Amino acid sequence: MTLDFWARTSGTWINLLTVLLGTSLGLFLRGRLPDRMVLIITQGVGLITLFLGFTMATSFTKVRIGIVDGVILGLVTLVLGGLLGEWGQIEERLVAIGDRLNQRFSGGSGFTEGFVAASLLFCVGPMTLLGCLNNGLTGDNRLLLLKSSMDGLAAIALTSSFGIGVGFSVLIILVYQGGLSLLAGTLAQFIVDPATNPVVLLITGVGGLMIVGIGLNLLNIAKIRVAAFLPALVLVPVLYWLASLTGRG
Repeated sequence: MTLDFWARTSGTWINLLTVLLGTSLGLFLRGRLPDRMVLIITQGVGLITLFLGFTMATSFTKVRIGIVDGVILGLVTLVLGGLLGEWGQIEERLVAIGDRLNQRFSGGSGFTEGFVAASLLFCVGPMTLLGCLNNGLTGDNRLLLLKSSMDGLAAIALTSSFGIGVGFSVLIILVYQGGLSLLAGTLAQFIVDPATNPVVLLITGVGGLMIVGIGLNLLNIAKIRVAAFLPALVLVPVLYWLASLTGRG
């Protein structure tokens, strides 16, 4: 049975709706909460983001390719991906998109920070990849529905701190998540049993460390250039294949 467009992308559209609803509620609360309460909301989101990121990063320990440990491969992937990201100025380009949207829609202070943080938080992680595969292949959107609920709650907290820029992250969700759902048929040919596939586990680990970076930024502990590491997600399959050559003999 061939799935229609809605069946393959329903999770993405619902995700867009929950983020917009969360943004609307966050905007309603923003002008009605004292600064100390807004700060505590942001810190709460930052702490849970750190927990989620560290939990995802443990996926490295479940992988060993030839003589190469998953943690070592994760380190190499992050470093090379970060260098590529800096060379391509990905962070600056994402910020520039946020700045242009801010100028066009007069979003005010915190617009770009909210746009960048939300775009990365909502799109980096295993739930996005696995959810899009399930939705695009079988029409099962349950995983993306769970992700949508989490994103909607996070949008409330982020918007109360950064403003309407969080809502504009739906543009990135639409392109990235919607695109993955439509490409699911092609991706599935290369990903057998996604829940235990070593490439998916490595992508999960890399994405987890990126989410840790987002958490550190939210807590103002450090300024991690998270977007610069995005190429690492694409490098994982290539480096996994190279590492697998060490186990042949």
